[in-house]
Amino acid sequence: METVLVSGGSGFLGGRCVVELLRRDYAVRTTVRDLGKEAEVRARVGSEVDAGDRLAVLGADLRSDDGWAEAVSGCDYVLHVASPFPAAQPKDPDELIVPAREGTLRVLRAALDAGVRRVVVTSSVAAVRGSADSAPAPLTEADWSDPDDTALTPYARSKTIAERAAWDLVRERGEEEKLAVVNPGAILGPVLGSERSSSLALVERLLKGMPGTPRIGFSVVDVRDVADLHILAMTAAGAGGERYLGVARFQWMADVAAVLRERLGPEAAKVPKRGVPNLVVRAMALFDPAARSVVGQLGHRVELSNAKARALGWEPRPVEETIGDCGRSLAR
Repeated sequence: METVLVSGGSGFLGGRCVVELLRRDYAVRTTVRDLGKEAEVRARVGSEVDAGDRLAVLGADLRSDDGWAEAVSGCDYVLHVASPFPAAQPKDPDELIVPAREGTLRVLRAALDAGVRRVVVTSSVAAVRGSADSAPAPLTEADWSDPDDTALTPYARSKTIAERAAWDLVRERGEEEKLAVVNPGAILGPVLGSERSSSLALVERLLKGMPGTPRIGFSVVDVRDVADLHILAMTAAGAGGERYLGVARFQWMADVAAVLRERLGPEAAKVPKRGVPNLVVRAMALFDPAARSVVGQLGHRVELSNAKARALGWEPRPVEETIGDCGRSLAR
């Protein structure tokens, strides 16, 4: 039985990776910053799959070396999913950049030193799309955000800098084939429990009756499909040394609202039907940190290609299914 370490098992994506690995009969270790969350992690995983004695929960923090050597010892693979993703962007970009970069390097070094066969790092489309106002021609894995572009959000810079640092490290060590990177879009889909993410918060706001939908959009992808892409990147013979865009289809926030109303019926009674003018969103951004985080995306449509991921055998489900399942699980 092969063993996989998943960092950040208490998170939305990390927990789903644990579930999908257990379904495929791997032994799984997962890390959490606080071991007091072990029972919660086991309960969430247990709602989907019987882990038996194949799941171990370990304590390790991305800000410290402690625990990582023990966590990766004897592992065949590592999925490094854990990374800070705040609801609002900090004033000091280093609050995100430093832990994202140093945490990624810490896990990657420990894994390479332990002789794992492959590490899959979760990056983001934010490391690809940069500050482009729009991109009607699909961007691909060959595109990169500029980490020195201060017009980018701290989150986008942190993901770009962390991913660049990971590639630099494996090249320095001559072990580039041991790294693969997944760059997902806005991850939605069913939750396992009370875990939350910034992308889920958008759907929550819609369900709770926000005044209207701003003219912002994003490339939606299902959390179950992102977990599947991680496992494909982990095991596929030619995936080492490659990055993969994990996206399904671009959706305006108004499109998401329409799917929620259609799929959830009465449960989506508060979902807004009208839009919010850009001027109003910019005014809100003066005092609302959440609005400030998205104001730079107003009216921008950026298309991203998933052709490379599909060539691995990846097949994302329809976004309508993703949005509907997400809304129903959050409503429950």
